[in-house]
Amino acid sequence: MEQLVLVIGLLFATVVAVGLGDRLKLPYPVLMLLLAVAMTFIPGFPDLQIDPELILPIFLPPLLFATAQKSSWSVFRVRWRTIILLAVALVVVSTAAVAGAAWLLIPGIGLPAAVALGAMAAPPDPVAVESVSGRVHMPRRLITVLQSEGLFNDAAAIVVFQAAVASALSGQPFGAEVAAKFALGAVAAVVVGMLMGWLTGLITRLITSSVARSAVTLVVPFAAYILAEEVHASGVIAVVVTALEIKRHARAEDAAERVTRAAFWDVVELLVTGLAFGLVGLEVREVVNAEGSAIWGMIPPAAGISVLVIAVRFLWFGLLALLSRKSEGGLQPTSLKDVVILTWCGMRGLATLALALALPTVLPSGDAFPGRHEIIVVACAVLLATLVLPGLTLPWLMRVLKATDDGVEEREAGRLLALRAQDAAVAALRDNELIKSLPQEKLQLVKSRMKRLHAELLDGNVDDGGADGRRRRGRELAIAVQTIALDAARQEVLTARNEAATDPEVADRVLRQLDLRTMIMPE
Repeated sequence: MEQLVLVIGLLFATVVAVGLGDRLKLPYPVLMLLLAVAMTFIPGFPDLQIDPELILPIFLPPLLFATAQKSSWSVFRVRWRTIILLAVALVVVSTAAVAGAAWLLIPGIGLPAAVALGAMAAPPDPVAVESVSGRVHMPRRLITVLQSEGLFNDAAAIVVFQAAVASALSGQPFGAEVAAKFALGAVAAVVVGMLMGWLTGLITRLITSSVARSAVTLVVPFAAYILAEEVHASGVIAVVVTALEIKRHARAEDAAERVTRAAFWDVVELLVTGLAFGLVGLEVREVVNAEGSAIWGMIPPAAGISVLVIAVRFLWFGLLALLSRKSEGGLQPTSLKDVVILTWCGMRGLATLALALALPTVLPSGDAFPGRHEIIVVACAVLLATLVLPGLTLPWLMRVLKATDDGVEEREAGRLLALRAQDAAVAALRDNELIKSLPQEKLQLVKSRMKRLHAELLDGNVDDGGADGRRRRGRELAIAVQTIALDAARQEVLTARNEAATDPEVADRVLRQLDLRTMIMPE
């Protein structure tokens, strides 16, 4: 009961942190991390024991699934170079740099444990980045770079982490077979993800309840992750592929389900992230209690490694800026300003937390895992340096660099997509036999409804016209017209979402307005 109360308390603290963050205009992951640090100095907190082997399967699948739903396959076809350079190469370089520094600075840590620390500190968190970048009106191009980096870097880091931990537990040397394991695991994971995506589509077609169909998506990420791990594939990649497949096969008629699912996953993402930050605070408290005054000796190596993580990222993006030919629509840094912003947005988050919590406590021999306390302290220092400091100073940095985006480009993309949806709706009505048989005055009514639909898509305000207006225009005609038009418009937006030229998040915003318009239609 005591542990259940603690979990509920952490979830409640997450809600409070979100509300406080809205008032202070601060990202809630920053506040949760500060709260986690504060918890280390509050006496009387009970210990919450979770098997390290369960940490990754519990926390990673829902958050990866929630993030991947905001992307599409076309995005990866266009951005594959960026993904390789950032999600794989930068993770490997960062891991190697941190491992080398840890091996030199932390006595007795050993190479496998040092590599595990490097993998832990390497991947930025897309959830933390989006939480911060959305408040400062960052240029969409830079957000796209960070999103491309954020989906698959966890997979590369986790493969390296697992190989390093296995080497430490078995006593076998840490070798180059990690690359082959990652490649084979990635291929197998894509197959698992495709299979789970197809199976999810089959199940949702058989279930009539929109609530039940939304609930299926909570089970699917865990199932994909566990199945992939059982066949020695990458659970991270399997979850991402599953989410992309589900989005690719989305149906126009599932308006209510999309609205329900979006709200549901926003809540899941928020609570799981907050719980993970709270748990790492408890873990740090145990380290502080166990080490006592010796904890002060761990701070200099932790500070040095934190600076190194930021420096490696700056140098990597600086190299990309020098080599950039503005390929992939400019999805690489092209100036020193870009390099500084992208470096400052390399915020570590849930992956670092989950890997820190997943670190084994003892070796098979019964000895303590080498350098475990030091590793956790370093991981927390990296979180503080890369999340709290940038989270608090990014608005100031954006103003100094004059890099704030006015959103004109994004609004124009939304306007063009809204026009495309309107054209599809008009074309569907024009070709429909019901509409062709209407008298002229009824046709004018149809045109006025199409104009209203277009206005709603642009300004985001859904207006049902009022009960009197619906009765005045004729209930049956209104329902028929809106059903035909909205079905065609939604299908056009879903088609556009799978195209390389369309930003998935812009498409999702337009689609949400259509879905809301559908849900308020009279029955």
